[in-house]
Amino acid sequence: MFADERMLRIIDIIVNSFLPMLKAGIAFTVPLTLISFFLGLILALLTALARISGNKPLDAVARFYVWVIRGTPLLVQLFIIFYGLPSVGITIGPLPSAIIGFTISVGAYNSEIIRAAILSIPKGQWEAAYSIGMSYRQALKRIILPQATRVSVPPMSNSFISLVKDTSLAATITVTEMFRIAQQITATTYEPLVLYCLAGFIYLLFSTVLSNAQGRMEKRLDRYVAG
Repeated sequence: MFADERMLRIIDIIVNSFLPMLKAGIAFTVPLTLISFFLGLILALLTALARISGNKPLDAVARFYVWVIRGTPLLVQLFIIFYGLPSVGITIGPLPSAIIGFTISVGAYNSEIIRAAILSIPKGQWEAAYSIGMSYRQALKRIILPQATRVSVPPMSNSFISLVKDTSLAATITVTEMFRIAQQITATTYEPLVLYCLAGFIYLLFSTVLSNAQGRMEKRLDRYVAG
């Protein structure tokens, strides 16, 4: 009898918690991921171009940025932005802090992916572009980047999916994303295993959808592969 009551209680918690957690995922986790990744890609591209520019000061700044961000935990970076900066008079809200932290992280990691993808394009592609009168910028935009994009899609897609899961760290700086909601419900139901497994299941759903989108994107970009 006790086991039946326990099971009914767990089912009731799952039913009542699924929708609030899913709504938090759609309202906060997904937008946080999309905004951070988009801004991070811009930062990553600029950093990658600085690395291959041949300009030593730019290269040094880009290398230092990548070294620091890749060498320190994302959680520490979020804490510095949200909890540390107020001590020097800079106060940033929870959501902007999360966006800044995730953007900086995405920019550092994906800059290496983009740089490697650009460098993987044969020099003959550059030479062919120059031979028909293209400038460096035109060659990069019309010839190199489309091919580099195809090369970089799989690793950057994995980075994107990882970011979806990493957004759970935003709960540590009070952003009310999906994992934060799971923590709040856990505090009232005292069922951490059930709630955290449910949160993991929803993250799995998001990741599965994104993985399928990744496959379709790769097929669409196949036309950019040099024959």
